[in-house]
Amino acid sequence: MSDPVRLYGSGFHDDPAALYRTMRDEHGPVVPVLLEADVPAWLVIGYRELHHVLSTPDVFARSPRRWNAWDRVPEGWPLLPVLAPLPNLLSAEGADHRRRATAVNDALHGADPYELRTVTTRLADRLIDGFCTDSAADLRTQYAQRLPSLLLCWMYGLDDEKGEAITTDMSTVFDAGPESVAAHGRIAAEFTRLVADRRAAPGPDVVSRMIAHPADYTDEDLVAELVAILGGAHQTTAEWIGNALRLMLSDDRFAASLSGARSSVREALVEVLWEDSPSQMNAGRFAAHDVELGGRVVRKGDLLVLGFAAANRDPWLRAGAGDAVAGRTASGHGANHAHLSFSHGEHGCPYAARGLAETMAVTAVEVLLDRLPDLELAIPAEEVRWRPSPWIRGVTALPVTFTPSTPQGVI
Repeated sequence: MSDPVRLYGSGFHDDPAALYRTMRDEHGPVVPVLLEADVPAWLVIGYRELHHVLSTPDVFARSPRRWNAWDRVPEGWPLLPVLAPLPNLLSAEGADHRRRATAVNDALHGADPYELRTVTTRLADRLIDGFCTDSAADLRTQYAQRLPSLLLCWMYGLDDEKGEAITTDMSTVFDAGPESVAAHGRIAAEFTRLVADRRAAPGPDVVSRMIAHPADYTDEDLVAELVAILGGAHQTTAEWIGNALRLMLSDDRFAASLSGARSSVREALVEVLWEDSPSQMNAGRFAAHDVELGGRVVRKGDLLVLGFAAANRDPWLRAGAGDAVAGRTASGHGANHAHLSFSHGEHGCPYAARGLAETMAVTAVEVLLDRLPDLELAIPAEEVRWRPSPWIRGVTALPVTFTPSTPQGVI
C-alpha cells in the first residue's frame, strides 16, 4: 500500500485537481491521508463512495465524539475549530440534529425573499460606491469577501463594524493556521454578547427567531449554532462569488458577455460548483462500526474527510453525466447526477441556506457587472493565486481595472 497523502503544504494548495488525479490513480476512491501534525484520516474522493457516506448517517455518523484519534491531536491544533465537538447542528445526530436543522431552516426562512434581494442589492451598491471612482480594485477583499458577511450581519442584527471584525476572524479560522483557535474564540465571544442582547430585547432577526423557536436553545447551544451558520453561509458564499468572478474575467466563454448577458452569470456560478467548488473538503464523518468502503477497511471511530471537489471531478461521474455544465442548475436539479458542493443527505446544507447563498451570489455578480461593465483582470489569469486552505477554495486576491464611475449614493 502506498504511503498516506499529506493534506497540507504547497503542493495541495497550488493544484488540488492534479493531486486528486494522482490520489485516484494510486489509492482509488478512498485515500489514507494525514492532516496537520500527521493526524490520520481517510479522504473519500469517489462520487459513489461519498454519496454512500452522506446517505447512511447510521453507519457514517456525524459526532466528533466518536473519533478514535483524539489522543493524537496536539494542543493548539489548527484544525480543532472544524473538528471539535460543539453543541450545534454540525455535530448533532438523530432527533437532536433534526430539531436543530428545523430551527435553522425556520429562522432563515423568516426573512422575506424580496427583502433579501433588495438588501443584497443595496449592500452591493454601497460596496461598489466605495471603489467605483477609482480605476482599480481588489474584488475579493473589497467586494466578494465583504458582501455575504454584511448581509448575514443584517440578518443577525449586527452593525457593520462588528460584521467586519467577524468576517476577518472567520477567514482566519478557515485558513487553518496558527491563529485559527483564537479567532474562533473571538467569534464565539461576540455571539455570546449578541444572544444576551437579543434575549433582553428581541427584534426581527435570525437570532431572535431562534431564541423564540420551540427548539428551546440554551445560550451555549445558540452561540455554537450561530457560528456554524456563519461559517457555512458566509465563507463559502464569498468564495463562490469570487471564483465565479475569476472565471468570468478569465474565460473567453464568459468574458465576451460580461455586459448584458445575465444568463451567463448563473452558468458561471454553476460551473464553479462543479470545477472550483468553494467547499473543497469537509470534516467529516466517523465510522459507527468497522465497515468496508471503496476497498478499504474503515475501523470504528475512524475519521472520514469528505472530498466534495474531488468527487465532483470523479471520471466515473463525468463519463455518465456528459458535459460538466450543460443542463445543470446550482442545486444540481436537472442533471444526471447532482454536484456535492452543498453536501447531501440529512446533514447537507439546509435548504433555506442554499436559497440564501444563491440569492447573494447571483445578485452580487449581476449588480457588479451592471455597475462596472468593462471590468478586466489587472494581472494575467495564471497569476491569480489560491488561498492556503485545505477546506475552502478561493482566490487570495482578484485585482481588476475599470472605467471610473459616479457613486449612486446608496446608504
